[in-house]
Amino acid sequence: MAAAGHRGDESVARAHLSDPEPAVRAAALGALDRMGRLTPADLAAGLADPDPAVRLRSCQLAARYPAPDLVPLLADEPLVAETAAWALGERGEAGAVAALAAMATGHDDPLCREAAVAALGAIGDPAGLPAILAATGDRPAVRRRAVIALAPFEGPEVDEALRRALDDRDWQVRQAAEDLLD
Repeated sequence: MAAAGHRGDESVARAHLSDPEPAVRAAALGALDRMGRLTPADLAAGLADPDPAVRLRSCQLAARYPAPDLVPLLADEPLVAETAAWALGERGEAGAVAALAAMATGHDDPLCREAAVAALGAIGDPAGLPAILAATGDRPAVRRRAVIALAPFEGPEVDEALRRALDDRDWQVRQAAEDLLD
């Protein structure tokens, strides 16, 4: 199946979009992408697939496409939600800032919070700054990501957060703050 993408066999790849095996459906999406034949409708179908592995692969691919909307996937299971957040950051999707901020401050899974904070930093919209600042008080990995996500921002609250991070108990948080303050 994956060979269809290398051979440019669109009909074979499309035939496997409805395969009963999730791994085959995910591979078919990748094959279509490799050929440059993946459509927004293909991605939308993949994002709505009943299997999380297919939704995950669709989110990965969607990072390079302007559509479809990935915000609903932020409420999916953690691996899918984390990947959707990453893809939104890769897209620089300013329309997702509110949803990413909610994820960064309220999701149960720390990897999801971390991905949302990274996406907010990548987008660089001032509306995301309060969530990034709040994340500087989260778990160590989230704090590290939050300090790095402050890079595109300026202002007294950013300077204060970076100065506070210089005294963090995690050396990587301290190092990231030092790097940004230099």
